Amino acid sequence: MSSKLKLLFLCTGNSCRSQMAEGWTRHLKGDVIDVYSAGIETHGLNPNAVKVMAEAGVDISSHRSQHIDEFKEIAIDVVVTVCGHAHETCPYFPANCKVVHVGFDDPPKMAKELAEQGASQEQQLDCYRTVRDQIKAFVETLPSSVME
Repeated sequence: MSSKLKLLFLCTGNSCRSQMAEGWTRHLKGDVIDVYSAGIETHGLNPNAVKVMAEAGVDISSHRSQHIDEFKEIAIDVVVTVCGHAHETCPYFPANCKVVHVGFDDPPKMAKELAEQGASQEQQLDCYRTVRDQIKAFVETLPSSVME
């Protein structure tokens, strides 16, 4: 009997992208992947990430922002960094843990820039929706895309 792949999504604050990735993976690939998400820091759960995931039928409202140190005792098979900062500052993992970088734009940063230009709340949420859909497309390729 083979066990599920243990996969951790890592980003800077574990508030948005890694949370969406964990939600999608649990929703779409929970039968073959044990999924976790963490940050190099903890910034709390982004309410807009929760909102756009709910629109897609995935509830991440019970997630919490977690620090990478909380996963020291779990034998992670694959770490997927979803932002440049996490990739550049990725902590050391054992040799049998594969680290893969799949970068996604930062919705809070994009929304803030749009807000400064006078964009509506709906236009700002579109940043989150775009990244949500990009993450879903990546998750649909799992686990084969990270095992190559």
